[in-house]
Amino acid sequence: MLPAWVSDAIFYQIFPERFRNGDPSNDPPGVQPWGGQPTRDSFFGGDLRGIIDSLPYLSELGVNALYLTPIFKAGTNHKYDTHDYLTIDPHFGDLATFDELVRQAHASGIRIVLDGVFNHCGDGFWAFQDVQARGPHSQYWDWFTVYSFPLRANPYPNYATCGGAAYLPRLNTDHPEVRRHLFQVARYWLERGIDGWRLDVPYEVAPDFWREFRLVVKQHFPQAYLVAEEWRDAWSLLQGDQFDGAMNYRLRELVLDFLVRNALSAEAFRRALDDLRRHYPSQADMGMLNLLGSHDTPRLLTLCQGQLPLAKLALAFLLTYPGAPMLYYGDEVGMMGDSDPDCRRPMLWDQQQWNTDLLQFVRRLTTLRQERVSLRRGAFRPVLAQDRVFAYVRGSGPDALLVVLNSTATRRDVTIPVPTDLAAEGQVLRELLTEPGGSTPVVQGQLPLRELPPRTALVFARS
Repeated sequence: MLPAWVSDAIFYQIFPERFRNGDPSNDPPGVQPWGGQPTRDSFFGGDLRGIIDSLPYLSELGVNALYLTPIFKAGTNHKYDTHDYLTIDPHFGDLATFDELVRQAHASGIRIVLDGVFNHCGDGFWAFQDVQARGPHSQYWDWFTVYSFPLRANPYPNYATCGGAAYLPRLNTDHPEVRRHLFQVARYWLERGIDGWRLDVPYEVAPDFWREFRLVVKQHFPQAYLVAEEWRDAWSLLQGDQFDGAMNYRLRELVLDFLVRNALSAEAFRRALDDLRRHYPSQADMGMLNLLGSHDTPRLLTLCQGQLPLAKLALAFLLTYPGAPMLYYGDEVGMMGDSDPDCRRPMLWDQQQWNTDLLQFVRRLTTLRQERVSLRRGAFRPVLAQDRVFAYVRGSGPDALLVVLNSTATRRDVTIPVPTDLAAEGQVLRELLTEPGGSTPVVQGQLPLRELPPRTALVFARS
């Protein structure tokens, strides 16, 4: 069963090394000045103290859940090469700092989900180091898939890896001791107060591992959120025995095709949404982690070629659609960035560089989602898909909301069908998202909108 809190969550993804440097004393050697251009190997000094210091900003933004990319001891800036799953990376802080982060975040009403990288580790992982030193005499040799001894990284590794990267040896998750260790890791951090796990490349791991993982976690932590990284079809992961949801990259592609790339009409977009929603089990609908960008993709405003109205349209859909929306750090202030490593630039903290128009728009959306239960838990009912205008209702009855997206580059006259449970004949609907809003009466079961501005999102509620 989906943890109850997930339906009310607004996530914010943080790449800790690039979010905020709160404690320069733990900076790695050769740290670059904040705000510089990132490379695949550069460090800027972001840490857990920086996240703690930013909790007031995050609360004001309206997010109530954080997804942190890996924070455990590792050798790279991204930390997907774990050296010790039970130790906070010293360049991020220590266990006391982590405990303080959890305590203060929870006191602010913000939950924390950590990134679990259990398909592979780093070549600095203590068990792999032992195999390197002792070869077949190591008690850990079968924690990995070794083709021959001694271990060799170049020109090609003679052991199984993630993506052929020699520094990412693949764990043998069929091994009982490997499972016991990883299950211990999962329980340890849940006992320290985290609220769930985002699991990296789960499609590379046998399903029976995740079935057992879920049983281990849910037995003692039924409200822990288990969400899978998945770029393709997540159907097999969402049958109720493995994950509560998945990162909804397929939805992201549809949203970008319709609202940003102009590659889908509204009619095609609706059909694709219907197909996607029918394909996944109904219980997964609210558990999906919906996103427009992450540390693995170009930034939203870059994809929009700097066109703010397009970014606003996409964000309006994200925050009014079923599932848990996730903002990628810095997108709310208009950060730009192409593919990795450019999408991992240090967070802008100079407010003079912020796009305050975009920031205020995001805050209005998060406030609206927090205030309206229909946006968090209500049913999704498309009512119009015409050319480049798409409209849908969230919820039912007096609390229902009507969302209208005009992705056309020109003004439009449209009439939107209004379900009778939302508004009866003559009922006035009030627009909530733009400033100033405005009111429009329902005429013959429809909402007539004259000269609907181009590339605009509107949200209507019963007055």
